[in-house]
Amino acid sequence: MVPDVSTGSSTLGLINYLFGKGRRDEHADPHIVAAWDMAGAPDPGRDHEATYTQLARRLDHHVDLRTRELGGKKPPQHVWHCPVRTAPGDRYLTDVEWAEVARRVVAATGIAPEGDEKACRWIAVRHADDHIHIMATTVRADGRRPRTNRDGWRAQRECRKIEAEFGLRRLKSGDLTAPRTPTGAERAKAERQGQDETAREWLREQAYAVAAAVRSIDEYFTVLRSLGIQLRPRLGPETGEVTGYSLAAPGDTAQGEPVWYGGSKLAPDLSYNRLCERLPTQDLTDRPQQVADPTEPWHRAETAIRDAHPVLDSGDDAVAQGHLDAFGDALHNLTRATNSGHRAELQAAARAFNRARRSAIRADHQAATALREAAKELAYATHDPGGLAIALIFAALHVARAAAKWHEQRGHEQQAAAAEEAFRHLQAGYQQAAQPVLADLARRAPRATTASRFEQDLRAVLPDHADRVLADPAWPALTTTLARAETAGHTPRRLLSEVGALRELDSAEHPAEVLNWRITVQPNRRAQAARRQSTISGTTSMSTAPHPPATPANMTPEERGRHR
Repeated sequence: MVPDVSTGSSTLGLINYLFGKGRRDEHADPHIVAAWDMAGAPDPGRDHEATYTQLARRLDHHVDLRTRELGGKKPPQHVWHCPVRTAPGDRYLTDVEWAEVARRVVAATGIAPEGDEKACRWIAVRHADDHIHIMATTVRADGRRPRTNRDGWRAQRECRKIEAEFGLRRLKSGDLTAPRTPTGAERAKAERQGQDETAREWLREQAYAVAAAVRSIDEYFTVLRSLGIQLRPRLGPETGEVTGYSLAAPGDTAQGEPVWYGGSKLAPDLSYNRLCERLPTQDLTDRPQQVADPTEPWHRAETAIRDAHPVLDSGDDAVAQGHLDAFGDALHNLTRATNSGHRAELQAAARAFNRARRSAIRADHQAATALREAAKELAYATHDPGGLAIALIFAALHVARAAAKWHEQRGHEQQAAAAEEAFRHLQAGYQQAAQPVLADLARRAPRATTASRFEQDLRAVLPDHADRVLADPAWPALTTTLARAETAGHTPRRLLSEVGALRELDSAEHPAEVLNWRITVQPNRRAQAARRQSTISGTTSMSTAPHPPATPANMTPEERGRHR
């Protein structure tokens, strides 16, 4: 059951909508199911002699008295509006049940506390099977305004109780950090234009993706404009400095004028002030120079994402929240850097995690600088490193699962659900990317004597996990990765010991895969030594990926034999 509180200034205008045919003739049998006084509230839906104007005057009675007291100045935003909708698949509620819902919501939000004879006047109108509209005029009989602070949160909390008592689908509780949902009019407009999402949703995703990649507010505005998005900064009256901004999607107009959405109306963490907390006004940092090894951004991002995992268990909620926000940037930039078939799943994961990246806990963005900077470098990566990219996705899906657990422990129901959804998309993307690679590695597995030697190394350094690793279907692929690492200058026994200590394996469902991707991200020592020697001698050497594809120069002896 979803409540959605808003305010306005036209009582008659809202009544016209509630009792009218709807924008697409979707309103059926509009009528009042509950009111401050059922006998005193004219019902234009059931009484043909009652008019919209009569009902508006009854509702505005206290407002008009207060207006005369104020010398003709009407109280601002005095119309309170709260649609309440059941979830898809919920059972049919009767008028009597909807009346109880309405009375409980106006009591919980402070519009009409139970037993308060001086409360605001209100009505609840039903014109569809699955929802009602509660409207009230927010001036009490004693001339005061009601105490409606945090009314949206209180309405949600009451709806969670109603769901349990009425046997309805239990939705996730929010904490006032969720973005505004598109209105019915916005959804209808998108449908007419043949769009899959509303202008509000499209702008939100573009803003998140751009903010993840840029290094300053100025660059943020510049890139948004380059996408065809109209931008209108808000300037302070005295200083003339930017204090906010609004965006309009290309071609999104109403009566010939652009439809503007403020940054904070798109999402709380897209407000100008929140962006300034993690982006400087101007870019004062040096751009990363072109490096000899194009996989270096992927290495740094994988390491930074992996390092974020233990932060979520550190006990410092502000630091953890900062890392979750930076991790959201990393997911957006990972999508930008990926051109493979699993890109759609990564994009869906980034979009889902936008809800999980913020909560009522104030983030310590400075603590997550390393992850945020690594994420921004990834946005400009141009080289597809194959197995290294898969290892990065593998690390990301474990952070997403840890984020879901972190939010769940703190009662952040919506964020926990969003993180779990992101995990599922990352998992699907990982499967799409990893299975062909693991199958190819298994096909290239070294001969039995080499595999037996690696088994002895495994039992020597990871005796508690050896049996599970050997039973993992990915063990043959791991032997190929170990053979390649040995060719690249690593000692398999030492390497297994090092990567086995990087993450506990007890909870790993596929420990051989964990070890495989951790070994995959280890640098090619012989290639590094060659580059250093080349730099010292003043010669130019070509950069070598840490895990290049199998060629005669870097194959294992068994692979070279098959190649011939």
